[in-house]
Amino acid sequence: SLSVSERRGWSRYVAHQVYYSLLNRDFEWELMPLGIDQQVGTVVWSPLAAGRLGGRYRRDNPVPQDGRVARGGAPIRDSVVSYERLYDIVDMLDELAEETGKTVALVALNWLLQRPTVCSLVIGASSEEQLRQNLGAVDWQLTAEQVNRLDTASKTAKPYPYWHQDQRPELSSQVF
Repeated sequence: SLSVSERRGWSRYVAHQVYYSLLNRDFEWELMPLGIDQQVGTVVWSPLAAGRLGGRYRRDNPVPQDGRVARGGAPIRDSVVSYERLYDIVDMLDELAEETGKTVALVALNWLLQRPTVCSLVIGASSEEQLRQNLGAVDWQLTAEQVNRLDTASKTAKPYPYWHQDQRPELSSQVF
């Protein structure tokens, strides 16, 4: 669509809306590098992965029965192949929440706001209080070291062809 708009002299896209979170980082493989290259901003939907990164899902707690996931209201592709990975991410969010004095959800949202191309988040708050709390993700930043710890905790195996390209980085044009 960017190429068509360029060829025809039409207005080009300046932003796109994507699904992205610490739990679901597929956006980073192609759409983020495209956004960087083409200067297209990103509006993130479901930044807390349907509430999974809001602090209620923990190793020692059952899935909350009053949440969207238990009620069947989370129609997104559930990449929680292993709940162990979710819990590892939440454990790191807990550590960083304690360090920063912020909530788990605010740490997860702040991480997103620091990602390349991300310019806004679509927050699906279930109450005015939750919305007000989530707006606290702005006006502060995780440190580079804290971002790195979240990157490590949420890292996933690269899909093909990226793992293959990593074997020959000199041939890869991947941004990161």
